[in-house]
Order: sequence, then C-alpha cells, then structure tokens
Amino acid sequence: MTLFVFFAVLAAAAMHAIWNALVKVHLDRFLSITLMTLGMGVAGLVVLPFVEVPKAEVWPYIIASVFFHMGYRTFLIGAYQAGDFAQTYPLARGTAPLLAALGGMFVVAEVPAPLAILGIFLLSAGTLVMSFRGGAHLEKLNLRAVGFALGTSIFIASYTLSDGSGARLAATAQSYAAWLFICDAFGALVLCLIFRGPKALPVLARDWKTGLFTGVLSGAAYWIVMWAMTKAPIASVASLRETSILFAMMISVFALGEKMTGWRGAAALSIVAGVVALRLG
Repeated sequence: MTLFVFFAVLAAAAMHAIWNALVKVHLDRFLSITLMTLGMGVAGLVVLPFVEVPKAEVWPYIIASVFFHMGYRTFLIGAYQAGDFAQTYPLARGTAPLLAALGGMFVVAEVPAPLAILGIFLLSAGTLVMSFRGGAHLEKLNLRAVGFALGTSIFIASYTLSDGSGARLAATAQSYAAWLFICDAFGALVLCLIFRGPKALPVLARDWKTGLFTGVLSGAAYWIVMWAMTKAPIASVASLRETSILFAMMISVFALGEKMTGWRGAAALSIVAGVVALRLG
C-alpha cells in the first residue's frame, strides 16, 4: 500500500466518523441507513453522465453487492429483534475485516504479508474493545444475537470482496461506484417497502436533506475505499477503514467532552499499532 493510498483510506475513515458524529436523524438505524443509501443513489445519478457504463463482466459484481447489502440490512433488522444492536453490531464490524482477509485468500488469491496480518488482528481487536467499551456487557449477548452479528459480518465481508473485485474489473472505480450506488438505492427502497411498507416513505421524505448530506459524504468515503482496493490488497484496505471508530472516539473526547477511559486508551493503542503494522506490511 503506497503512502498516498494509505492516507486516502484514513481520510475516508475520518469522513465516515464525521458524518456519524455530526448528523443526527430522528429515525431508527434501519431507516437512517435506508435514507443514507437513497442519498448515495442520488449522488450516483448526478455523476452518471460523466462515467462509463460498466462492461458485461462487471455487472455480476454490482448485482451481487446489492444482494449482499440487502442481506446486511435484513440481518440488521434481525439484530434489533434479537437484542441490543449496540452490542451485536460492534461484533460484526470487528470480525468483518478478518473474514474479508480470509475470503481474499480464496476469492482473489491475496495473501497478506505477516505484518499486514498482525495489523488486521490488532485493528479488529481494537475495534471490538472500543465498541464494547471494555466488554462490560459481553455476558448479556445471547446466541441468537451473536448469530445475527456474525451473519452481518459475513455480508459486510462479502460486499467488500465483491466491490473490490468489481472495481478492479471496471473501467474506473468512479464508474463502478456510481452504478452501484444507484442500484443499491433501488435495493434499499425495495427492502424498506417489504419491512416497513409504504408508510415509511413520508417519514424518509421529511429528512431528505439529511439523507442527501449523509449520502454524499458516505458515498465519497466508500468511493475512496473502492478506489483504494484497486491499488492495494482488499483485506488491508477493509481493515484500515475500521479506523473510523478511532476518529469517532477522538471527536467524542475532544469535541464533545466525553471522558478518555482506560479501555478507550488501550483500544486506541491497539488500533494505532494495527495501522502502523499495515503500513509497514
């Protein structure tokens, strides 16, 4: 991974943390993600005249990614029903880079260097500790909740591998991203209608400005990630992307005045060590 790609992914992680910290939508997580995805679709429509139509061999990756994203959102709903999603989702985010690394070995024949593997483990461990706040409530996780969390992580790793592979085949990462965002927005709308019905549409429409803002920012961040996966190993980029939780912690401490606890410090050190290992690897 070159220094430019390295810092570009870190910038994308920071963008992800910023929109999460600044934007407060009065919707549940499922509707918030749906609204953001629709905003990404609008952003994709804007740039559509300036990018190429994907070649035939690229479309299977776009279609697969849309279904993986739909699976991700479906398991998100399951996580809500199974228990506290604030506990299960961190488990998904922390294990997804590990699954992406394993999948990358078989799907795209990418075997990370030893230091990169160490970095992936350190980043995943730091993400889990940071999210669980020291694991104080791990004993409350039930098997059903764990199942939905791990299922979510499988879908995250799956769309990461699909998008990384598809972006490499496409004429440009911009082309792949624009068409993916449009198709994924359609998939998100279909899923929203299935689970919430037409009554959700007026609710989403009321917050359209927020959806457009989060969609543009999130779309830009994920476009950078997809572009980076055309320049560097997919597993390394996917893991480095999870540093967003470190930026979120910095925002909460320095901007929002939250306390810097011991577990936060330990998690931050693990994430930083993982970043250094990935850079050296």
